[in-house]
Amino acid sequence: MNATLMAPNAQYQSCMDALNKCAQLCQECLRLCLEEPDMNMREHCMLDLMDCAEVCSTAACAMARRSKHLKEILNLCSTICEECASECNRFKSEHNNLCADACRHCAEECRKVMTM
Repeated sequence: MNATLMAPNAQYQSCMDALNKCAQLCQECLRLCLEEPDMNMREHCMLDLMDCAEVCSTAACAMARRSKHLKEILNLCSTICEECASECNRFKSEHNNLCADACRHCAEECRKVMTM
């Protein structure tokens, strides 16, 4: 059985994978931030992680159904991903660094699809 019901688009799939990975890593990073001794210093980071995970999930759903608002959603998603990456970079834990990388990659993938 095909992995998708619609005609495959390699660029869409690459972005979809990045969106799903970013949402997952943001949720995992959020959980790990709650266990950090400086949790209180991470409030803005944790709020950004929640926003990023949510917008990435929303963007993945919009992409799957080829929403007519996809470019606007991806634009917002890339902005939030970049902000989340910047906030995660304030902390030196491995989970924050990995999450920041995923956020930056996701923002890149969103921008690529927006130019299609």
